[in-house]
Amino acid sequence: MSSDTIAAIASGLTPSGIGIIRVSGQEAVLSVNSIFEGKDLREEKHRGLFYGHIKADGNVIDEVIVLVMRSPKSYTGEDVCEIQCHGGPFVMQKILKAVLDTGVRPAEPGEFTKRAFLSGRLDLAQAEAVMDIIRAENEKAAVISAKQISGDLSEEIRFIRKTILNDTARIEASLDDPEHLSLDGFQEDFFPRLEDTIKKLGSLADSFEEGRILTEGIKTVILGKPNVGKSSIMNRLLGEERAIVTEYAGTTRDVIEENLRMSGFSLKLVDTAGIHDTDEPVEKIGIEKASAQAKEADLLFFVADSSDDFSEEDEEILSFLSGEELKDKKVIVLLNKSDLVQRTDAEFLRIKTGFPVFVISAKEAQGIEEIKKYISELFMSGKIGDDSQMIITNVRHQQLLKEAAEHLKYVKKSMEDGMPEDFYTIDLMAAYEALGKITGETAGEDLVNEIFSKFCMGK
Repeated sequence: MSSDTIAAIASGLTPSGIGIIRVSGQEAVLSVNSIFEGKDLREEKHRGLFYGHIKADGNVIDEVIVLVMRSPKSYTGEDVCEIQCHGGPFVMQKILKAVLDTGVRPAEPGEFTKRAFLSGRLDLAQAEAVMDIIRAENEKAAVISAKQISGDLSEEIRFIRKTILNDTARIEASLDDPEHLSLDGFQEDFFPRLEDTIKKLGSLADSFEEGRILTEGIKTVILGKPNVGKSSIMNRLLGEERAIVTEYAGTTRDVIEENLRMSGFSLKLVDTAGIHDTDEPVEKIGIEKASAQAKEADLLFFVADSSDDFSEEDEEILSFLSGEELKDKKVIVLLNKSDLVQRTDAEFLRIKTGFPVFVISAKEAQGIEEIKKYISELFMSGKIGDDSQMIITNVRHQQLLKEAAEHLKYVKKSMEDGMPEDFYTIDLMAAYEALGKITGETAGEDLVNEIFSKFCMGK
């Protein structure tokens, strides 16, 4: 762990009521004290807030409050000073420069949290959850991240690792001293415990998809031929005129993305160009982008025009939606323009497409709330945030959980095949190592550096 003292703006470089410059390291108090006009901060042995002014080159930069936290009772586990000033970018930069001029160096991205990890204040899973809670875009995502910061996931992983280690130790001890330590009856006790652990790991890994949807949002791509009202539907869902709407077909030529916050989760709405045969180069690019977006979606809206016959272009889009590449996608048919004379029937589309059909009018805002309710029921189990269910949101964690479960399945197969107990320990320890990478107990330096390099500056 570096002994350098580091500093950075922790509150972001946007105008705000209050700005925070964070300083951490052995010289943090001495550095801030040298530019602080107020109480001598060196006298503070525990923690406290102190009013005064920051001065540089004999001039007052700003009126501030300085928070002093002594090691080990701070975020990083080191001595920390946080200068709370007025939140203008120019003022914050001036104060940061004054701090750096005392011999402190600029912090790297994520270095404060990295030091919290290295000092044992947080494990790696908790540290990653810090970034998740900063990026949270809805209530349930924030709840999950807060639970992980408090150590819920880490506690579960450590319990599983302890169980694996105890079983491995018993096997190895009996192999080293068979005269005094017997494995009689061990398999009968071990097998159900092994199955239970495999089940727990599988359940945690499977929770990732729900966690991903909560943190990243449900990617919802709106498809349909030109002039069926795709952009109008997007505007109605958002409650604002985000996409340009005209009476002319082909108005939307590129992908438009917007985030819609709903009750506890988000929709990442993607409006696309109308899909149809065309030789116009710009339109062709837009249609290609629409197809590419559809393949990455969690949910697809197929918009049809109820005031028009179901056309050959509609048939081609339906064929695309029913194809192999999109076979696992969730699809909802939106039969738009219900305010006009009807020429395409909802029941006809239900039978023809096999997808749920909603009759709506984007112009009159009819059926919009029903769509939102259906999406909520389609994706949300209702258990998110419930203490009885652990949710993971990190793909790295999912991969390591799957890896650990796979090694334990090898152990189970070895038992079923009647292999000697010493074969078990190889895969038991491989599972133990994989789980240790989640909490950081077996993570290498390169992995740790890669994770923290993705953090924002000042955190």
